[in-house]
Amino acid sequence: MSLIVEHLRILGPDGVLVHPASFALRPGEPLVLLGETGSGKSLLAQAIMGVLPPGLRAEGRIVLDGQDILKLAARERRALWGRDVAMLPQEPWAALDPSMRAAAQVEEVDRLVHRQTPSVAASRTAARLSRLGLGGAARRFPFQLSGGMSQRVALAATQAAGARMLIADEPTKGLDAALRDTAGALLRAEAEAGRMLLVITHDVTLARLLGGQAIVMLAGQVVESGALPTLLDAPRHDYTQKLVAAEPERWAAWPRRQPGRTVAAGQGLRKQLGGRELFDGLDLEVAESDVVAIAGPSGCGKTTLGDVLLGMTLPDSGIVRRAEWAGPLGLQKLYQDPLAAFAPHQTLGAGIAELCRRHGLAPSATHALLPRLRLDAGLLHRRPTEVSGGELQRFSLLRTLLLRPALLFADEATSRLDPLTQAEVMQLLLETVQEYGTALLVVTHDAALANKVAGQVVTLPPRNPRIRLDKTASVFRV
Repeated sequence: MSLIVEHLRILGPDGVLVHPASFALRPGEPLVLLGETGSGKSLLAQAIMGVLPPGLRAEGRIVLDGQDILKLAARERRALWGRDVAMLPQEPWAALDPSMRAAAQVEEVDRLVHRQTPSVAASRTAARLSRLGLGGAARRFPFQLSGGMSQRVALAATQAAGARMLIADEPTKGLDAALRDTAGALLRAEAEAGRMLLVITHDVTLARLLGGQAIVMLAGQVVESGALPTLLDAPRHDYTQKLVAAEPERWAAWPRRQPGRTVAAGQGLRKQLGGRELFDGLDLEVAESDVVAIAGPSGCGKTTLGDVLLGMTLPDSGIVRRAEWAGPLGLQKLYQDPLAAFAPHQTLGAGIAELCRRHGLAPSATHALLPRLRLDAGLLHRRPTEVSGGELQRFSLLRTLLLRPALLFADEATSRLDPLTQAEVMQLLLETVQEYGTALLVVTHDAALANKVAGQVVTLPPRNPRIRLDKTASVFRV
């Protein structure tokens, strides 16, 4: 089996979105599409699957086992899904059924695609979830899972399909280093088992783990290609060099400012979830111009702690105080899964315009922020599912910044962004702290990012004993 892509380009109402690209995919050797959000990586994968957003079309040839599948009818393309071609989409929200428990979503692949008995499907599912560190999440619904946990459930379901070709779109976003390595090893094993593997990512470390061949994309064009890890060890193109050099551990540390008034504080906080204690006896305070990071592996309770501080979740015990002067819109959250924060059938521009009308904001404020977030004004005419995950996350940030919150809770705000865009978005958050005295609460699984940006770092372990914080230290640990 082989896949040969020849002169594939993607066009939309405004012209060419992805310029002609050619590559081959063969069993046993991963192919990695590497580049920033919005560079066209996901559009190439969607063209191969036959799921391009409305209004876009593909031209060229996509030859699967000698057959140009670009010429097939939609019904014939869908017949390839599951057994021949499987895709792990970029957003877990788009991959999981909100009404089904995690294990059931993986089990049904074995039952419906491979016609296995319920007992065999359950046994295989338990093994897959265990390998991905999800043994305790089998009976949870998607809304009870963290973003990283949802991503791993979707990965398990896609892996269960056993298709001859697997397309994984940003498979490790939202995962900590250990789980990223585990997911990378599982994907590499899929290739070594003789399957074709196409991985779309902005994660340079994942690309190194996978090996094989790589194609680097920028603004809809292929700018460099070659074997891994050679391409990353000695990049030729200026963009590839910048991409490799933009990892958080290379950033300069953010300047510290004297904190102002307290915006939100918790004392003696305790929270359990699913019978597991996330934290206990935890004190936390966030003040104006303060940057506090909550770090730790996926599923350890980082988001839950932030939600408790904002009042979106009640603690099991403890006291939370929020400043009355901040007002009803003063505490804002930037969600980990941006797709969950937008009306699916409303264009981005219409949603932002409605926000401006409701709160008496000048439309010019939107257009002032677009270039700072590297967003094209033409994207305002698209719906949330018609832009990349990274672009949608930047629109989430734009919408939040329009309200100039007293406290911004950024929940894995840059986990979907390539290193260059991640650095730029974090720089914009720093400017927000400096210009408006905003209190910034950052949730991240990236220890290097936490230590570079925050004056205080609260590190949660995966299974917490009682947490005691040394309030004289800048880094709090168990």
